[in-house]
Amino acid sequence: MPVEINCDMGESFGLYKMGDDEGIMPFISQANVACGFHGSDPNHMRRTVELARKHDVKVGAHFSLPDLPGFGRREMKIDRDEMFNIIIYQIGALKGFLDVAGLPLAHLKPHGALYGMAARMEHIAQAVADAAEIYKVPVLGLAGTLHEEVYKARGIAFQAEFFADLDYDDNGGLIITREHHAVEPAVAASRATDAVKDGRVTSINGKPVAVRAETICVHSDTPGAVEIVKAVRNAVSQLEAA
Repeated sequence: MPVEINCDMGESFGLYKMGDDEGIMPFISQANVACGFHGSDPNHMRRTVELARKHDVKVGAHFSLPDLPGFGRREMKIDRDEMFNIIIYQIGALKGFLDVAGLPLAHLKPHGALYGMAARMEHIAQAVADAAEIYKVPVLGLAGTLHEEVYKARGIAFQAEFFADLDYDDNGGLIITREHHAVEPAVAASRATDAVKDGRVTSINGKPVAVRAETICVHSDTPGAVEIVKAVRNAVSQLEAA
């Protein structure tokens, strides 16, 4: 199947602008729309959904820990039931705007610290799975972690995600920072090529680590995100045409 390209979007809040959604949207196939707990608000959420509809891009819920000041990139201690409620609350907000636009909910993706927690904490991964069972849509996650193990064990569709603009540690885990540093488009494209073609990426310490790339993420708040996503899409298109 063709490799998807996804982006975390709709993360602006009030008068504060985050990322160039208009510039990125034409080059992706999946938009992960923020649901209000780390970024976004009703106006930006609806605007992003309408932009995705214009470009025929699938929309998924990008839900977070309740951490607007920290942009959802700080961990919290939350039990399974409360986490489920927090996730359902956010999906419900986005689902309302999808209904207005006449679009289906296409997938789910945890954001930031929640993504990392679900990759290694059983009760958090189960909470994500609890929500996914309600909506019967795939979950984007990191291959070889509890994302894949828990979701597949419960019969939930799973899409292995690769991050072209983030660094990986020597164990294949993501290095999640509060702010994303700049990445050269050619470097991101090379990483994407290695991930899709060879199933590997070079860690921050120069070691090869195994990855899977059924969908490739470029973050809208990475400096130069538009040029990065163009380069990644071009690299993936060349692989698919070969």
